[in-house]
Amino acid sequence: MILETIEIPPKSPHTRSVIWMHGLGANGHDFEGIVPELHLPDDLGIHFVFPNAPIQRVTINGGMKMRSWYDVLDLSMNQAVNMADIYKSSRGIHLLIQKEMDKGILSKNILLAGFSQGGVLALHTGLRFSHALAGILALSTYLPTLQMLKTEQSACNKNIPIMMAHGSFDPVIPIESAKEAYEKLAEMNYPIEWNEYPMEHSLCMEEILKISTFIQSVFK
Repeated sequence: MILETIEIPPKSPHTRSVIWMHGLGANGHDFEGIVPELHLPDDLGIHFVFPNAPIQRVTINGGMKMRSWYDVLDLSMNQAVNMADIYKSSRGIHLLIQKEMDKGILSKNILLAGFSQGGVLALHTGLRFSHALAGILALSTYLPTLQMLKTEQSACNKNIPIMMAHGSFDPVIPIESAKEAYEKLAEMNYPIEWNEYPMEHSLCMEEILKISTFIQSVFK
């Protein structure tokens, strides 16, 4: 699967990359505006890649076609989803990582980020990728493929830094689902941190500052 992307080149020589996935119904432009708000040092040479999810029917939205990384079948707490879609979309993210590596960027200088469905893709892909990555930002999300991870996890990313953040009042993805993912990953000894904010299914300025700190910590 070849994914269309919106890209923001670095202001100094390209040495690091962030691949950031949007949520259901959004597109690659959704988080474009966050880049200047992160106030990242120009000398980090970060190239931002914002892929567009494929357009497909989404069951919970009456079968309407929209950008979606995977189909959501119901609105239960853990949301029944089309698992095959997640694996298919993940292959598209693999190709984007490889594209950055083909430019000469080391895998350890590539970070995956995502919001909501995009966060699922960041976690699912990053924890299975065959080369060590810099880190994973998982925002307002959960992990429906958690059970499969026990046999599919990559030894190369067993020590990958992970930051999860979630709104206490999220009506879209219940915070309990996010905490379950966090707790299970912590039990598997991943170096993961949890951040909770008094908000709904969104980002806040305090969280954006934390994201900036995390990115800079993994891109030393």
